[in-house]
Amino acid sequence: MSHASSTAQRVVLSSPGDPLVLEHGARLDRVEVAYETWGELSPARDNAVFVCHALTGDAHAAGDGGWWESLIGPGRPVDTDRYFVVCPNLLGGCRGTTGPSSTDPATGRPWGLDFPLVTMSDLVAVHRRLLDHLGLTRLHAAVGGSLGGMQVLQWAIDDPTALSRAVVVAGSSQLSAQNIAFSAVARDAIVRDPDFLGGAYVGTGRRPDRGLAVARRMAHITYVSAESLEAKFGRDRLAAGPPRHGTDFQVEAYLDHQGEVFVERFDALSYLYLTRVMDYFDPFADPAAARRAGSAGTRFLVVSFDSDWRFPTSQSRRIHEHLSAAGAASRHVEIASPWGHDSFLLRPPGYHELVAEHLDAP
Repeated sequence: MSHASSTAQRVVLSSPGDPLVLEHGARLDRVEVAYETWGELSPARDNAVFVCHALTGDAHAAGDGGWWESLIGPGRPVDTDRYFVVCPNLLGGCRGTTGPSSTDPATGRPWGLDFPLVTMSDLVAVHRRLLDHLGLTRLHAAVGGSLGGMQVLQWAIDDPTALSRAVVVAGSSQLSAQNIAFSAVARDAIVRDPDFLGGAYVGTGRRPDRGLAVARRMAHITYVSAESLEAKFGRDRLAAGPPRHGTDFQVEAYLDHQGEVFVERFDALSYLYLTRVMDYFDPFADPAAARRAGSAGTRFLVVSFDSDWRFPTSQSRRIHEHLSAAGAASRHVEIASPWGHDSFLLRPPGYHELVAEHLDAP
């Protein structure tokens, strides 16, 4: 039986009587989560796979238009004919889950920059509440790429008994100075947009789309490789003629398009908050973190791509080395791919087979 279609739902996971207390002490009295599921939960409730999305993702991971439909679906590595698959929009997001553009129940106005800064553990705390809501105590696996992989790693540290397997793809346990610098410039482009209005633009009819588009265009360059850009565009122009200002090269038009479509589906405030989550993520600063991650027998697959210069193989190797040194069952594999960081969303040879093997192993 095929289970390609999803079930989209929303659930409130915190209330004034049971608030979400964040790592740095702030509390959220109302957290609503949008999530989707595929497949059927087994009678033993032991076939659940939790998918954590990356920076600009959402709950729609599979099916028509799903951002990871190449990996998730009937007969695919995360096989929805075998597994019960869950993917939520994360805390701080803008695709149905509570975030800075949501309404602050205390004021009746959008949170804006009054929304508290959140951490990776806070994102995971909401995932854990969703698991409780679904009546699940242990996952067959948690799978994530980029920021999604970081959530998987943090989950294994915070609640090791919840994960039988963990798949961390193109992730990092400590962003480099270069990575922080890219995100800092992206955030600056947003806050300098006149329509940012100090973060109070929600509901005014104005949005910092120009700044957000610049942030996306720059970030997108880091998600692809020089090789893939050269192969796709080279120095091709839109039309022959003398030099001119404005968009003239094909690669410029491509980046313009990336910015235009992005601002239609994403919110600038979420971009500010979620990039900050990654900047501060440094789980192995706690000497006991790696030992906790492997303490319940979670088996880790850490995957990197040789052309990824945003989160290069050295960062995945660091995750693997910390886990292995602490006695965790960890395997790291570098995959050859021409597509840079975005390889985690695509299908370079050997990648999907590797994930399927890890999920299928007894």
